[in-house]
Amino acid sequence: MAVAFPFSAIVGQDEMKLALLVAAAEPGIGGVLVFGDRGTGKSTAVRALAALLPPVKVVVGCPYSCAPEKPAGVCGICAPEGGKGKAAADAPKLKSATHALPVVDLPLGATEDRVVGALDLERALAQGVKAFEPGLLARANRGFLYIDEVNLLEDHLVDVLLDVAASGENVVEREGLSVRHPARFVLVGSGNPEEGELRPQLLDRFGLSVEVKTPTDMAQRIEVVKRRDAFERNPSAFIAAWQGEDARVSRRIVAGRKRLPEVGVPDAALERAATLCMKLGTDGLRGELTLMRAARALAALEGARKVGDEHLRRVAPIALRHRLRRDPLDETGSTARVERAVAEVFPG
Repeated sequence: MAVAFPFSAIVGQDEMKLALLVAAAEPGIGGVLVFGDRGTGKSTAVRALAALLPPVKVVVGCPYSCAPEKPAGVCGICAPEGGKGKAAADAPKLKSATHALPVVDLPLGATEDRVVGALDLERALAQGVKAFEPGLLARANRGFLYIDEVNLLEDHLVDVLLDVAASGENVVEREGLSVRHPARFVLVGSGNPEEGELRPQLLDRFGLSVEVKTPTDMAQRIEVVKRRDAFERNPSAFIAAWQGEDARVSRRIVAGRKRLPEVGVPDAALERAATLCMKLGTDGLRGELTLMRAARALAALEGARKVGDEHLRRVAPIALRHRLRRDPLDETGSTARVERAVAEVFPG
């Protein structure tokens, strides 16, 4: 199994790291879209972050990695009696095991059967029984689903992801099978905008959006090359050197998750968020909701007890830049438009 590059050792790309940390602290935020140049550490950062997160407890034998203390009500394997996520009082205690957080790659050439699951042909032919063979969505439950070149994903797979992202469940009905299983994951997509745009429906499903560029600072470029070369020459020594920094980031995420329910969002902060979204002309209310959730997650990561202007200001670009309408009279980029609006709403 390939080892992950240390998250703390990634040079620059502060906005991308911020978005990933916020999504890790609040998995319900809707995932992260990372668009930018090739070779800027997009996939490296995703795998590095996943390696920092604590392992998850799963029900032994459950292909969907259900939590033993709260199995999914739609899973007929680990919660067949209780329904609605609660085991029956007289049901035997579920055996549990600890697994690393799943990080599943969805390749561009994947078939729909591989993604959603299909009839287990081997068992059908050998035993004459209809059994379900889980797909990539089942493996990604409670973890990360990573799609490189997400803007090149085929339309029929985009439709599947939209349905699952909205419901948190995957429904498969084919060849006489009718299966419903939990599929909740942090969706992370990356791509190069020069190779095509993302469908608006899928773009809107991503909670946060990040733009990454090749570093233009000479010292930073040299440091990137030095660290990558050191990692490839001696991975174990390089990881050991950054173990302390990564452990601090890991503790910060765990503490942030625990603190998140206690972080308050004052009415004044909600008014600021709504004012900003109205000034930018974002469609619907998803902008305000995501902005509020991202600011609350950032406050939790930083140990604050309530959301303030500084939290809103820092997450506004990553929460709103991909939700702006195109203005034919304004050729300014979306990032600059958000920054301009932030300067007006948060003077000083």
